[in-house]
Amino acid sequence: MDELQSSDVQATPVWAIFSDLMAALVGILVLILVWVIGIQLELSQSLEQEKQRRQIEEQRRIALENALADPLASGRITIQDGRIGISGNVLFQLNSDQLQPEGEALLQTLVAPLRVYLSQHDELLMVSGFTDDLPIRRGNQRYSDNWGLSAQRALTVTRTLVDQGLSADRVFAAAFGANHPAVPNQDEQSRAQNRRVEISTVPHLESSDGE
Repeated sequence: MDELQSSDVQATPVWAIFSDLMAALVGILVLILVWVIGIQLELSQSLEQEKQRRQIEEQRRIALENALADPLASGRITIQDGRIGISGNVLFQLNSDQLQPEGEALLQTLVAPLRVYLSQHDELLMVSGFTDDLPIRRGNQRYSDNWGLSAQRALTVTRTLVDQGLSADRVFAAAFGANHPAVPNQDEQSRAQNRRVEISTVPHLESSDGE
């Protein structure tokens, strides 16, 4: 009789352990399920945010193209990925930062549509200067390298746009020198394409302290 009671006492913990293991397994499965659902929700939200971002970018591109329809139609400028491209040959002579009359006239045609665009979008205009990969010619006393030339060209275009009517607090200059060529520098034709000024729209971020 004592042996039977002892056997029952020993058998009880086995079932208890099995029950605990099953409960733990169910808990783990629930945690995995919650984790998977959480990942799916994050992916869904990320996809929705990416979709909205692309829609906003597409709307900005269309708005910019509509604002600049006339100069675009004439082939005087190009727009790619929201960047307005202007040939450096139209704006400047080789190794010069002095705006040519043709270039000044072209910039004048951009001021009105850009003002309309900026009035409808809380953005800034970044004027970027680019050069080809050839070093500055010897004897040029103004610039020792392409960084200086591209910076001054960007400043010249920026100041001209402001003088012609753009608000000074909505436009700024940037210089890239020979970096980020539009096409590989292989010959004179390709280098002419890389000597350019681009005007691109960027978000207008307010400072955290409200200044």
